[in-house]
Amino acid sequence: MEDLLDFMQRPAPKPAPVAAPKPEAEQDKEFTVSEISAEIKRFVEAKFNHVRIRGEIFGGKRADSGHWYLSLKDENAVLSAVIWKGVAMHLSFKPEDGLEVIATGKITTFAGKSSYQLVIEQMEIAGTGALLKLLEERKKKFAAEGLFDLSHKKPIPFLPQTIGVVTSASGAVIRDIIHRVRDRFPTPILLWPTPVQGEGAAEKVAAAIRGFNQFPQGGIPRPDVLIVARGGGSLEDLWPFNEECVIRAVYDSEIPIISAVGHETDTMLIDYVADKRAPTPTGAAEFAVPVKSELQMQINTLQSRMSNGILRYFAERNNQLEALRRGIPNLSQILAEITQRFDDRIERLQIAFKNLLNGKQAMLERCALKPYYIKNIFEKNQENLKNLSLRLDSVSIDSVLKRGFAWVRNQDMQTIYTIEQAQAAQSLDIKLIDGNITTYPAPHKTEANKEKKVKIKNEKLQIDLFDM
Repeated sequence: MEDLLDFMQRPAPKPAPVAAPKPEAEQDKEFTVSEISAEIKRFVEAKFNHVRIRGEIFGGKRADSGHWYLSLKDENAVLSAVIWKGVAMHLSFKPEDGLEVIATGKITTFAGKSSYQLVIEQMEIAGTGALLKLLEERKKKFAAEGLFDLSHKKPIPFLPQTIGVVTSASGAVIRDIIHRVRDRFPTPILLWPTPVQGEGAAEKVAAAIRGFNQFPQGGIPRPDVLIVARGGGSLEDLWPFNEECVIRAVYDSEIPIISAVGHETDTMLIDYVADKRAPTPTGAAEFAVPVKSELQMQINTLQSRMSNGILRYFAERNNQLEALRRGIPNLSQILAEITQRFDDRIERLQIAFKNLLNGKQAMLERCALKPYYIKNIFEKNQENLKNLSLRLDSVSIDSVLKRGFAWVRNQDMQTIYTIEQAQAAQSLDIKLIDGNITTYPAPHKTEANKEKKVKIKNEKLQIDLFDM
């Protein structure tokens, strides 16, 4: 690249002293824009037809056509680059901003924009340091979002009915898983074959995880647990399992997931978000199903313990019942004593009831009344009642009025006894035997009358027979 820049900035070389001078027409030859662009393109492509350039990816994006357009930069310069679709499909990782890579290809020019670019034919990560740095950045990002929280982890079912596996169909991983599951506890396995490295592997792994979660009811049985597995390899080979689409698919999965990527020393981001991390694919199969023979042995042991426990329980209860039986007296003897006491109580009751009747009969005979006694008591009481009735009639109001008396009352219906009371009243009500008469006495305003009026007022509380 520096040779190209030097070439473009270097002044035209002077003719050698020994060379004959060129004709003036050739020195002043004119180029069209297309012609000079083609000349530059031929020179650049001939000079830089195979270069290896180290730089940091910047502004990378994938077009709908499948091509990748990006830039490589360092501290002082930026170089445009393109990865055609056929090359991008075979990359072992997804180009991302900030990733330091070594790109191999050729420099070419683009006449439409009077620029030059690198056509990448091969690209690799510039050492594991760059990948580890990107891995650490992603780890912090996902941890801050809570994707690795233990509260989100789902328990692995103890005895799944169906196991789903996401891995390559042609690798040794699926054979190891099938063999291990068959040895421990034969269980149906559903394989969703996907590539496990290269361009597009991450998207297909994520799609497989989502596909298992979307199995409809009543069709193919939905797995109870998923195993996402891959054999060992370099960090670049295992990189699809650090991609964001895979991490979020695992986090969103309703089915518990066991991750088994690489060897025990390889730790990918999928291991942090998965519900269980296995050191190897074989270990994932061991986490997924128990050992059938061990379960059978445990069942037999528990069954034996339960049988022995039941036998001991009933033996102890039988001994307790036997001890209680010995402590209980003879039932016939108990009934005989109770019957004897019952007969005694009945006999005593009959005697007491008979004595009670005899006593009541004697009392009745002693207190017997003769008929003439009753007649004398009745006649005497009737005479007393008649005398009381006559006395009551003699003091009644009607009886008094019949004897020529009158009942005089004031406006408050209080009985009048004296002339002063009559003069002080506003009106007088006179009751006779055949009716009432109301009169109004003449007023008297003398001091004597006033004093008498006060006196009469104080005597209003007097009560007599007529006020009752």
